[in-house]
Amino acid sequence: MPRKTQRLLLLIVSCGITGVILGGTAGWAESSLCLEDSKVTSECLSQNPIQKTIQGMSTGLLAGAGAAFGAVWQLRHED
Repeated sequence: MPRKTQRLLLLIVSCGITGVILGGTAGWAESSLCLEDSKVTSECLSQNPIQKTIQGMSTGLLAGAGAAFGAVWQLRHED
């Protein structure tokens, strides 16, 4: 595999991993803040924090990988 392709794949993977970490953290924080609110709703009580975290992680993965693909696509079209 050419070196340039390896670097681009590394960019995509690292952005995806960063998205997973940030999305998971945001999902966990959102569920924690929901329970600490002064007015707790039934929707808040029915949410599973682990499910909310996994949802945030998957959204972060898509956002990170999508951003990396966009950057790679733009770089390839500039060459």
